[in-house]
Amino acid sequence: MKYIVFTTKYHEGFCMFDSRYTDYKTDPEVPFHSHPKANVARKIFVSFRKEGLGIGAYFSKPDWSHPDYWAAKWATPDRNVNYNTRKYPERWQRFMDFTYSQIEELMTSHGSIDVLWLDGGWVRPFPSEEVERDAAKRRLWNQDIDMERIARMARNHQPGLMIVDRTVGGLYENCWTPEQSISDRPLSYPLETCMTMASSWSYTPGDRYKSTRRIIHALADIVSKGGNYLLNIGPGPDGDFDTTAYRRLAEIGQWMDVNAEAIYGTRPVPPYKREKACYTAKGNCLYGIYLADENEVLLKEVALKGIRVPETVVVTLLGIKGKCRWETAVDGIVIKIPAAARKTSLPSYAWTFGITL
Repeated sequence: MKYIVFTTKYHEGFCMFDSRYTDYKTDPEVPFHSHPKANVARKIFVSFRKEGLGIGAYFSKPDWSHPDYWAAKWATPDRNVNYNTRKYPERWQRFMDFTYSQIEELMTSHGSIDVLWLDGGWVRPFPSEEVERDAAKRRLWNQDIDMERIARMARNHQPGLMIVDRTVGGLYENCWTPEQSISDRPLSYPLETCMTMASSWSYTPGDRYKSTRRIIHALADIVSKGGNYLLNIGPGPDGDFDTTAYRRLAEIGQWMDVNAEAIYGTRPVPPYKREKACYTAKGNCLYGIYLADENEVLLKEVALKGIRVPETVVVTLLGIKGKCRWETAVDGIVIKIPAAARKTSLPSYAWTFGITL
């Protein structure tokens, strides 16, 4: 891992940091309030920063607990804004100021922050005609949170800050973050796939976790498009991960011990992904990551399709000393695997071939 994005506040409004603007946090009625680590976000940021990881602060723009976002007097079946923000501008202004102030707390009292990861893309400006046309049917009230003001403040406190304004687009979506899906092509701006390790974003007892193979294959696919993989794990009521999550992390780490050079600091290169191979590049080296099926073993030959390379290239199998013989095929190259390499215990989820140009 190279960075963390920690949920400082989700849609329900509970703060995992010591906000001065709400009691919906570890307040005096909560036993954890007197604990020295009661400001969970700050402690997590300090711990991960010491390990050299980048720091991202997830923050939900909608806040279902705030009376100026969802007013109890106009109770509705869902938790979207339930009043016309143009009819009650003073209410919406109070919520805008509240949101601004909480984000400023995160930007000023939690050390260096690399990413402000804003969720809740429906909190955004809507054109007047769209609001008027759909308000009665969908309660689509304008929710302009004044992102220009927020971004200016946040970047003033945290120079170089990247802001993610999920699904909104425009000036403040510095990074596109598709949820539970992988882009089919590289982009001209930063890309990050956010995806759960299990099926749910939050902890669910007995949840089904994705296999290590599936996670590693997703990683290779995402990186081949030039993206980052933001892998979610929901901690349980005791604050710990499920034992399956730890097992997955250990197995991913073992694979990365061998194959990290094909992942970190690489760039996308055509054909990106072709059938069972994903491609990345760094310097003068092209990497072909072959995605092995379950129970597939390293055979005498492996085909990497969709690439053309000069006859002078040197091919190696990461984790194995020495060169591999290879030959040109109709649609790519075929690599000959040495007998000694087939007897090794390389992690079998995917095998990476380095092609030095």
